Amino acid sequence: MSKDAKQTEPGFFRTIESDLNVNEMTNDFSQDMNDIIEFYVTSENKEKLRKMNPLKRVFFYVIWILKSMVLKLNPMRRVMLLVSAFFIITSLKVQFDEFNVVFTVDFSMLGSLIIIFLLMLELKDKLLAKDELVAGRKIQEALMPEESPYLDGWTLWLYSKPANEVSGDLVDFFYVDENRATLFVSDVAGKGLHAALMTSKLQAIIKALASDYKANELISKVNSTFYKEKLRKMFASLFYVEINKGSNSIEMVNAGHLPAYILRNNQITESPKGETALGLIKNADYSVFKEEFDTGNIVVIYSDGITDAKNRSGEFYGNEKLKSVILQNKELSAKALGERILENIDQFTGQTRQNDDISIIIMKKM
Repeated sequence: MSKDAKQTEPGFFRTIESDLNVNEMTNDFSQDMNDIIEFYVTSENKEKLRKMNPLKRVFFYVIWILKSMVLKLNPMRRVMLLVSAFFIITSLKVQFDEFNVVFTVDFSMLGSLIIIFLLMLELKDKLLAKDELVAGRKIQEALMPEESPYLDGWTLWLYSKPANEVSGDLVDFFYVDENRATLFVSDVAGKGLHAALMTSKLQAIIKALASDYKANELISKVNSTFYKEKLRKMFASLFYVEINKGSNSIEMVNAGHLPAYILRNNQITESPKGETALGLIKNADYSVFKEEFDTGNIVVIYSDGITDAKNRSGEFYGNEKLKSVILQNKELSAKALGERILENIDQFTGQTRQNDDISIIIMKKM
């Protein structure tokens, strides 16, 4: 082991000592149980469980989780698990008499060893997959723009946080040419690696075509290209903004995304609702809507990971809370306002794990 590895690797007993924090153990156990239920129990079965009494509900939770767990294993591991369960449950013992010496084989011990072996295999698979996802996240971070890029006449703040290791949300800013800049938020349907790969493809398509088309023509072209190259049944929403140098107006195109919030004169209005999401149909036309802005006006573009954030009671953060935070902190800079929004979401969700990617762009006219 290298000297650096020895310095960074935590000690075994110190790690165990830190693990015995009661509050953290309780929170981790509660979160793990929620994750198990979310992963193994289908929406249809959850609906059935709500109608059962508590005792019956616990019984069916256990049965359905075990059934789903077994079915998710590959064939060899599934057979091994069932054999080991048989050995343990039956406590099978076999005696052999050789040369007047009696040997007893306890198959329940063998069953336990098989389960430990299966756990080792599953943990190995998980760690390998996690390493790949961590590498993918590093690539996504490298492709992200600056958090507060420079744009003459505006202050900007861009933020994206994945729910898992990689994100299906896309936030970007770049200069199309010396006179035009563009920024956008996109949300590819789904989570995980397949959504993350599609965000990279979408980002590349937009950057490749942006200099050749006007805003609405660009999104139509992006849509047709994305339609050809995406996986079946996948689609993406996109809120696209283009700004000309020295202009007080911005052009916006909404392809199936949530409307942006626009704050003027202590009032929040919504931009027009989104048209067809990218990838749903091969040919789609899009409209450009243009807005003029004065000093202090704010534009907030966000993904549904913000308004759909949940607390432990299952309540959504919602649009009204978001609008309230914007109004109460309208005097702050774009970055400070964004950080205040995130703080408010964290206070609302508490220890509940983030259930969707969070992305936001805040633009404030100087």
